[in-house]
Amino acid sequence: MVPGAPPAPSLELETFSHPKSHQHECIYVCDSDLNQSALTVCVCFRPGPARVLTTCVCVSDLDQPVLTTCVCVSDLDQPVLTVHQTISDVRGSYYQEKTVFLRCTVNSNPPARFIWKRGSQPIEQSKDNGVDIYEPLYTQGETKVLKLKNLRPQDFANYTCQVSVRNVCEIPDTFVTFQLTSATSPPALRLSVNETLVLDPGKDVMMSCEVTAGNPTPTVTWSRTPGSVPQRAVIDGGTLTLRSVEASDSGFYNCAAYNKVGNPAKRTVNLVVRDMRNLTFQITPDSNKDSESIQMGRDLKLSCHVDAQPQDKVNYTWYKNGVPILPSENLVILRSDPDMAPGTGSLEIIDMKFRDQATYTCVANFPGSIVPDLRVDVNITQSSVTPPILSVPSGGTVVTAREGAWAELVCLVDGKPRPPVLWSRADKDLPMPSGEWATETRDGRLRLSNVTRDLSGTYRCQTAPYNGLNIKRREAQVQLSVQYPPIVEPAYQEVRSPTNQPVTLRCSVVKANPSRIARASWLMNGRPLPPTVPDSQEPPTLRIERLSPSSNGTYECRVSNGAGVSSCVFNVSARAYNPEFYFDTPNPIRVLPGSNYSYILQWTQKEPRAVDRILGYWINVRQMNRVAMSRQMEVKEPQPGVLLSYVLTDLRIPLDYEVRLTPITMFGLGDSATRTIQYSEHHVCGFEDSRICGFSQDRSDTFDWTRQNALTQNPKRTANTGPDTDRSGTKEGYYMYIEASRPRVAGDKARLLSPLFNVTQARGATGSNRVPYCISFYYHMKGMHIGSLNILMRVKGIATVDTLLWSISGNQGPEWKQANVPVNPSGAFQVVFEGVRGTGYEGDIAIDDVSITTGKCKQDNTVSNTAVLLGGASHRWPLSPAQLLGCTLSAYLLLYR
Repeated sequence: MVPGAPPAPSLELETFSHPKSHQHECIYVCDSDLNQSALTVCVCFRPGPARVLTTCVCVSDLDQPVLTTCVCVSDLDQPVLTVHQTISDVRGSYYQEKTVFLRCTVNSNPPARFIWKRGSQPIEQSKDNGVDIYEPLYTQGETKVLKLKNLRPQDFANYTCQVSVRNVCEIPDTFVTFQLTSATSPPALRLSVNETLVLDPGKDVMMSCEVTAGNPTPTVTWSRTPGSVPQRAVIDGGTLTLRSVEASDSGFYNCAAYNKVGNPAKRTVNLVVRDMRNLTFQITPDSNKDSESIQMGRDLKLSCHVDAQPQDKVNYTWYKNGVPILPSENLVILRSDPDMAPGTGSLEIIDMKFRDQATYTCVANFPGSIVPDLRVDVNITQSSVTPPILSVPSGGTVVTAREGAWAELVCLVDGKPRPPVLWSRADKDLPMPSGEWATETRDGRLRLSNVTRDLSGTYRCQTAPYNGLNIKRREAQVQLSVQYPPIVEPAYQEVRSPTNQPVTLRCSVVKANPSRIARASWLMNGRPLPPTVPDSQEPPTLRIERLSPSSNGTYECRVSNGAGVSSCVFNVSARAYNPEFYFDTPNPIRVLPGSNYSYILQWTQKEPRAVDRILGYWINVRQMNRVAMSRQMEVKEPQPGVLLSYVLTDLRIPLDYEVRLTPITMFGLGDSATRTIQYSEHHVCGFEDSRICGFSQDRSDTFDWTRQNALTQNPKRTANTGPDTDRSGTKEGYYMYIEASRPRVAGDKARLLSPLFNVTQARGATGSNRVPYCISFYYHMKGMHIGSLNILMRVKGIATVDTLLWSISGNQGPEWKQANVPVNPSGAFQVVFEGVRGTGYEGDIAIDDVSITTGKCKQDNTVSNTAVLLGGASHRWPLSPAQLLGCTLSAYLLLYR
């Protein structure tokens, strides 16, 4: 054994161990319990057979990222209630049936429980044939629908949807109420303006949506697409007012009336504010003769286009040398040229003569509008119009730039008139850095700032078809090469090895520009190592012939290609990896005499064969920053995946302890792992986990209890027996039940055993040396062939003795009922839940939300349930559902930390 104190704890947060999995079951925690610095992203599933993806995070140890647990931050939104009505003819035209659906939707973690109330009374579907409560398919969030069939006078009332997460993280229940009356109706709207409004900039506009129907009184809201309603807009109920409108105010303005009944009523106004910009022209030679220049005796087309709204209301007027052009056989004016882009006006010159050489002017305007006119002049002569020439300057075919610097790509253009140059990516289906698919430049120079490696590639420059000759485009290409430092692997790697063994470190270059490695150097703990002869065909490599204490340390390989330097870092050590605690021990706590308890600590060793043989462990136990125990322990050589155990004794009730475990080899102390042990005297179980909280099937019985929920029920199961959901009413919640169908026969028994409870005889009430316990659970016994449910206490001793504590038989109705059973055990004991099959197949029995706590059963139970107690009269069972659920979840989190 190696002497010395173990290192300080490094674990930030207690976690579960899932070293080989990236998908975890989700456990619900409170937001205040999270250590924000330890949060990482992972894939999480909400518990249940559907394994629904949910909004969760992984909590990881910063130093040991393989230790993770998936947690969902518990929350409960405000529910949303909507009402829908249907009217159908019955028996021809004799009368009509009116059915109302009240839909309640909420988002929550964990799944919410729904309670419907009429007035202040909960609605029970089994006691009212006029209602139906169900969960619809294909809905977002969690939804429950209350269906009121063939509406009756008593159905006109206040309805409340109450949702609960059963006091998780002390989150209170939320609810929403709706008053259903004979006047309840969906909303209707009427617009005060036309559905399309066209205005000049600077004008005021008022749009009103008048509510014409709806009870309760609808609420009117305004929205706009695209974008949002301008901030300067004034909204007063159903009226929206905009002062001095601008072109940017154009869009679709939507008013909606909503009163939770039916679908919202909607109306839309298309507001168009007149605007003109970006007037361009095109000169198109005679396309029938493949001409690229102006020639006498051939046709010529001049086109004019402006970006405007509304586009179809633009008027184009043509002038020749300042004089308006009148259409003739030689000059043809096209208000909307079908051969050009929509909204383009053209002037066709037929069989061009010398007299047609002139300056032509195109004026775009909105008739009767205050929007200023736009105009462009085009000089048409044989010498003033020449085809463009596009070229790349010498040395500009390839442009090289460092990552983060700026680059300029140049294409020179000449011609009369000189057209703009459009730039785009040539070898990738990617937009330009601006986000557009093409970038216009007036002088042919594309300037890029802060270039990145993903901008490398071929760029195409081409002449624009406007503001010049509309002929075949001239184009060229320029290559941009962005240089960046090497990308290396691994960026960081832990390397563990036995002592006196060779170790090879290799830094691989994945990508680099330029690809040639100019220099590679190695450092140990920041100090340069003697240079090695580089091999251009192999990655930089360093070989440690024999790993010794002096060669343990941090090695860095720096690789340079002229554009920058990147590093591979290796932490080389003969230290053993950390142990990985096992958190799923069914019953780790044993109560000892004298207000003490013991704890079974279990763990596996991470990669035990990666280093020298592990000789033992140093265990350090602290309580409130005070060392309670510090010692070395010897173990057999750990094997991969094999559990190791150590029993911690003399722990004081009810204190919590921090345990740090450090492996020891001939090299010295290895990496530590830390966890917290929390004392818990009671065991609770909602059977949500497949491990069923340490409960087990009795091997001496006839058949087994089965774990299921509403989603795993056999669709062909026997009707009129068994619960539809677990005790909480959620489809994801699990419970345990016995199946009475074949091959079961009358009298067959199934026994479910609790974990073993060790009890002390020194902490009982005055006059008794026994500590009382309370067994609390919910049971469901519906069916005409129900047998019996028995609760027994199995005491461990020289011989195992089962004592009947509680029993109930026969049909108990469709509801879950609660029972609390007191017990005073004389020693270590187990609780046995025994289900006995009745005379037929309609005899399924279920249990849920089991808790076993020290102390007497409380007497403030709000659920009235009666059962036969051995040797006594009827009793009213105490613990309320809210209290039990709070205890259940709290203990569940404690037991599985």
